[in-house]
Amino acid sequence: MQIQDSRWQSGVGTATADDSQGAGAVSLSAGGRSAPLRVDAQRNLEHVLRAAREVFGELGYGAPMEDVARRARVGVGTVYRRFPSKDVLVRRIAEEETSRLTEQARAALGQEEEPWSALSRFLRTSVASGAGRLLPPQVLRVGVDEPAAPVGADVSEDAARVPSQRGVADPDARVVAPRAVPAAEREDAGAAELLDVVGRLVDRAREAGELRADVTVADVLLVIATAAPALPDAAQQAAASARLLDILLEGLRSR
Repeated sequence: MQIQDSRWQSGVGTATADDSQGAGAVSLSAGGRSAPLRVDAQRNLEHVLRAAREVFGELGYGAPMEDVARRARVGVGTVYRRFPSKDVLVRRIAEEETSRLTEQARAALGQEEEPWSALSRFLRTSVASGAGRLLPPQVLRVGVDEPAAPVGADVSEDAARVPSQRGVADPDARVVAPRAVPAAEREDAGAAELLDVVGRLVDRAREAGELRADVTVADVLLVIATAAPALPDAAQQAAASARLLDILLEGLRSR
C-alpha cells in the first residue's frame, strides 16, 4: 500500500470557489468556522466515506479515486470537492480505522480480566470488523528498531517517526519528536495511542506466560491485517477469517 503523493493536506473540508455550487459545499461563517453541511452534501460525504472504506479495503490504498466515486455513485468532482487530493481521503480513512482499533483494544483491556482472553478478544473483534485491511502502513512495521514513515511518505524521506514497537528488549514505547506538518503529527499521535494500548495487551499476555516472548505489537497488528481476506461471499469471508485467525492465535501462544 503505497501512496504516490506524499504531500499531505490537512484541510479535509477545504472550500473552493466551485464548492458554493456543489453538493459538497461548506459555508463559512464570519468567524471562519464551517457551518453544517446541507442534507444532500452530508449524504454525499457519507456515501463517499463508505465507498472509500469498501474500495480501499478490497483493493488497498492504491485504488484510484474514480473507483471510489463509482462505488459512491457520485461524480469524481464531488469526491474532490470534499477531499482535495487522494492523500486527504486516505488519511481520513486511516485515522478513522486507527481510532476504531484503539477503542476495540481499550474495550478488551477494560472488560477482560484474563490477559489471553483480552488479547484474543481484541484480535477477533478487529478481524471481524475488517479493520485490518485499512490499517495505515506505519503501524504494521515489523521489528523493533526500524523507523517508520507516515502514510504517503517516501521511505527515503527524513519523515516523522512513530513509536518503536514494544518488544522484549524494548519494554517501553519510545516517541521521537515528529518533524512534519500538523496533519502528519495528528496521525502519528493516533498511531502512538493505538500502539500504546495494544502494547498493554501484549505486555499482560506475555507476563502471564501465555504469549510467545518474541511477539511484538507489530506482530499482533500484522495478524489483524493478515486475517482479514476480502472474498466476494460474506459468509465465506467470515469463515475464512475465523479459521485463519484460529491458526494465527495458536502461533502467538507460548508453549
